[in-house]
Amino acid sequence: MSVQSLSPRARTAVLLAAIGGLLFDGFELGLMPVASLSVSKSLLGAAYTPMLGGDWFARFTAALMLGAAVGGIVLGSLGDRIGRARALGVSILFYSVFAGLGAFVRTQEQMLLLRFLVGLGVGGVWPNAVALAAECWPDKSRPIIAGLMGAALNGGILVLSQIARAWHITPESWRWIFQLAAAPAVLGVLIMAALPESPLWLASRDLRSRRDDEADSATSGSSASSRQRLPSSVRELFRPPLLRLTLIGIMLGSIPLVGAWSASKWMIPWADKVGGATEAGYKAVTQGWWALGAVLGSFFGAQIAAWLGRRCAYALISAGATTLTLLLFLGTAPLLASFLPIVFAQGFVATLFFGWLPLYLPELFPTRVRAAGSGIAYNVGRFATAVGVFAAGLLFAALGGSYPKVGAICGLIYLLGAIVIWWAPDTGKKSLDE
Repeated sequence: MSVQSLSPRARTAVLLAAIGGLLFDGFELGLMPVASLSVSKSLLGAAYTPMLGGDWFARFTAALMLGAAVGGIVLGSLGDRIGRARALGVSILFYSVFAGLGAFVRTQEQMLLLRFLVGLGVGGVWPNAVALAAECWPDKSRPIIAGLMGAALNGGILVLSQIARAWHITPESWRWIFQLAAAPAVLGVLIMAALPESPLWLASRDLRSRRDDEADSATSGSSASSRQRLPSSVRELFRPPLLRLTLIGIMLGSIPLVGAWSASKWMIPWADKVGGATEAGYKAVTQGWWALGAVLGSFFGAQIAAWLGRRCAYALISAGATTLTLLLFLGTAPLLASFLPIVFAQGFVATLFFGWLPLYLPELFPTRVRAAGSGIAYNVGRFATAVGVFAAGLLFAALGGSYPKVGAICGLIYLLGAIVIWWAPDTGKKSLDE
């Protein structure tokens, strides 16, 4: 069964659903960087201090990343079992419902728990959306499809920034943004009810079923416990011959995630602290400039990978992201004329990774484990990110609450990418159709 078995209308519906899921995924990812200090000021009241605000920002981010790591593995492997479309719908429902409940919290601890639960859905959307779209469109379309996937994620952050710029998120008025974050639940229900499934996944499922039947026939008369079943997708990924590919994918997915969340995201509370006193919407303006660069970067990352080659592109992106992150935190500051242009440039270069990853990771794994493999490679990095963000929070306190110092030090993680990529296989000529 090939992608040609889907009509153009069905392929378009799949693409729009995947883009929509990732767009709202980005909305959820961008929510706490722009709302965190307002939430903390409101819930902590007189106990709030700028140092405590930065500490809670790190905690909220770490909880989201930990949830996304778990969700990417669990819901990614669910996509290999029940289908990409249904698992995508389930993931969207997860992040929508739990984000909406954030409007009713009364303590920081309640919000912390909800950010973890939101993360489960955030992590599950990426592998299922990327695998579904990649498997429903021809190979020649993959760079464009991958670029659209990456751009959609950061497009959600851009949409959020413009909403927050028009309607300010303040300590007195922040619950409405969490109510709005529940709206994608409608999309989740529609996807589960009506979206067509990946033809490649259906063919892989049928093949598994035939093999199970053959195994049952070969072992007839023996106990059910003695039947030889195919291993689960997750188990298969962590043993040869796929183990090496899984570990490489994890490293390649971890580096840009750790860099983005333990380094780049500090620019938003930094802008809020410095510029918020005179311009309430400055944090949203900052996020908007970054997100605009990120939308372009995450789209063109796949095109650059197709043009320069997967490995060369990743190495150059790593070097550029390091340079611009250091320039952002050490060469400028909020309210200076150079700040927003550098924010835009850093957003563009550092998110080229997120157009590269949805092109490369599906190429790395066979169809039977593609969603789980992509999910593990992308989302195990979020375990590292959760640890990195927590460590960055401790570093923030040790540095006396210095946003630029913690951002610059953590930004050095990007340098590792220029080294790790040369152990990765070149998949440029690989077809997804096995």
